[in-house]
Amino acid sequence: MRAIVRVMLKDGVLDPQGEAVRHALGAMGFDGINGVRQGKLIELDLAEGATEAQVREMCERLLANTVIESYSVEVA
Repeated sequence: MRAIVRVMLKDGVLDPQGEAVRHALGAMGFDGINGVRQGKLIELDLAEGATEAQVREMCERLLANTVIESYSVEVA
């Protein structure tokens, strides 16, 4: 079983990496980019019987800093 976890900074939290990417793209001639938000994509290869609840607990305890980040989980 595979789980995909997407972690992003919450709205209102400054994203210096995203701002650096936006600035670099502008310097390379890519116009019209008003903002960039950068996040993480984590793929977990899980043993049979693992549950989405377990993946959410992993996010709460390690994979995401829930004070400043939000996450979504997709189990396939």
